[in-house]
Amino acid sequence: MTSSDSAQHRPIRSFVLRQGRITEAQRQALDLLWPRYGIEPADCRAPALLFPQPQPLVLEIGFGNGESLTQMAAATPERNFLGIEVHRPGVGHALLRIEELGLKNVRVCCADAVEVLKQFIPDASLAGIQVFFPDPWHKKRHHKRRLINPEFTELAARKLKTGGVLHAATDWHDYALQMLEVLEGCEALKNQAGARQFSERPAHRPLTKFESRGQRLGHGVWDLLFEKRP
Repeated sequence: MTSSDSAQHRPIRSFVLRQGRITEAQRQALDLLWPRYGIEPADCRAPALLFPQPQPLVLEIGFGNGESLTQMAAATPERNFLGIEVHRPGVGHALLRIEELGLKNVRVCCADAVEVLKQFIPDASLAGIQVFFPDPWHKKRHHKRRLINPEFTELAARKLKTGGVLHAATDWHDYALQMLEVLEGCEALKNQAGARQFSERPAHRPLTKFESRGQRLGHGVWDLLFEKRP
């Protein structure tokens, strides 16, 4: 295969893997706390074995620094949470927060979430999938990189249990409209807010500092909650 052929067959990813600056605390967390809270992609083949208690499992894709992930886990101890993030500094920060809060119901994975979903997470195994503020790839030529597309949506729907919810949120209006169109086009999912409607931010989704600052500046945020049909 030539280099041009390889480029043509390379998957389009929704992220750019930047090295980023990692603090000493985050580095130590990756060294010392990863064995306790970190998992490898292949471990997701048996998600029930990842946690002390067999509870409904929620997956958060691209959890950033883990603040919303850990807040939701602390507020909802009757659910287990799996966070997948590609950027090591964010993973390190999340590990620190899990340890600080003494959480038993969170595990983190440093990998491409789409590949983990495709290869390792069993169908009909998730009570929820969360995608909060994914990269909007705002330039039109980059829209193909957006995570919420028909292929991803069909994949996510297969991984949800009946009644499970795909919850997405964005502060880019044109991306919100695209999300709405794509999710409405998935026959396996039903809009909890009604056809062609956005949802109010549910109380269980934490309000981030970034979001609060944006609201003070008059920026909008759009939530979409779609439920897996029977």
